[in-house]
Amino acid sequence: MDLFGKMVWVAGIVAWYLIRYPFERKAKRVRVVAGARSTAERIGLAAGTLGLGVAPAIYVATGFPRAADYAARPWAVVLGTIVYAAALWLFHRSHKDLGRNWSITLEIRDQHRLVSNGIYGLIRHPMYSSFWLMALGQALLLPNWVAGLAGLVGFGVLYFLRVGHEERMMLETFGDEYRAYMARTKRIIPHLH
Repeated sequence: MDLFGKMVWVAGIVAWYLIRYPFERKAKRVRVVAGARSTAERIGLAAGTLGLGVAPAIYVATGFPRAADYAARPWAVVLGTIVYAAALWLFHRSHKDLGRNWSITLEIRDQHRLVSNGIYGLIRHPMYSSFWLMALGQALLLPNWVAGLAGLVGFGVLYFLRVGHEERMMLETFGDEYRAYMARTKRIIPHLH
């Protein structure tokens, strides 16, 4: 079961990259008119990358740190596979709905518009929701207290450093339109938060 969980995690990371790559290429062709690159942004992106990529990759490739291993539970691996698949679906859907407005950092693009349709009609930050699900899936798939939980910690740092700043930037750009959007949607969980 341990090996299967690791294989699902690796397949998920490959799928994540295959989903993101075409959007990343397209985004480079659209001019950025405003950005918010800060130290907090860099720290958050580094924490997310370490937690959802580097730490689990080291564990999958080497088994380090073995001292933090625990027995893989079949129910956890099955649930982790389902959660990770849902995360990838949501990740793809959020990229597709965002289209040319997508960016890896906090940026406003030329002719940027507020996207409030598709999955964005249910939640304001579905891409963040997908990363929370990926982190939860990772915790279930990788039976190691460090590598498994690194995604929740790493992405948690990124999320809490970024989401408020992103919403202020959207308010500055879209004003009352974004306020109305905030009033009818929740941040990451429909109808709850």
